[in-house]
Amino acid sequence: MFERLKNRLTNRQTLRPNPPENDDPEKRSAGTTDEEGESMMNEKMDTHETNESVPTSDADATDTKKAGLSPAMQIRDRIIAVLKTVYDPEIPVDIYELGLIYGVDVTDDGEAHVTMTLTTPMCPVAETLPPEVEDKVRNVLGVRDCELDLVWDPPWTVDMMSDAARLELNMM
Repeated sequence: MFERLKNRLTNRQTLRPNPPENDDPEKRSAGTTDEEGESMMNEKMDTHETNESVPTSDADATDTKKAGLSPAMQIRDRIIAVLKTVYDPEIPVDIYELGLIYGVDVTDDGEAHVTMTLTTPMCPVAETLPPEVEDKVRNVLGVRDCELDLVWDPPWTVDMMSDAARLELNMM
């Protein structure tokens, strides 16, 4: 199973969206066997892989509306999808999975606030990456304005990387 998951993650061009809120292993029934659990996980992964495009028009965004999310949450999900297309040029992992994004807040009016950091204050892309992130967020459907805060506290550490990032960098 681990090898299959690794292959799926390394062959994707974009990473999966946030997992469903009800996908808590502790909430699953105790009677589920390992094979059933793996089968359920594979079905969910297949579903996520087919729904990875970022809505670029109102027509595309209606699919998200069907999920019953508030306008702010729909915009937030689109922002996160766009952030997953921005890569640190020195590390082959997107900035979201790398843990450089500390927060994405969106109002119902489409005002976005992104809090991020860099791997170090002396990062070679310190002058170019934050404006790139801000520009990409501003261009997300539904965003009226974007404010980006570059912070250094808490300092970034490798512990902030997602499991997918660790797997990509062979740190697992």
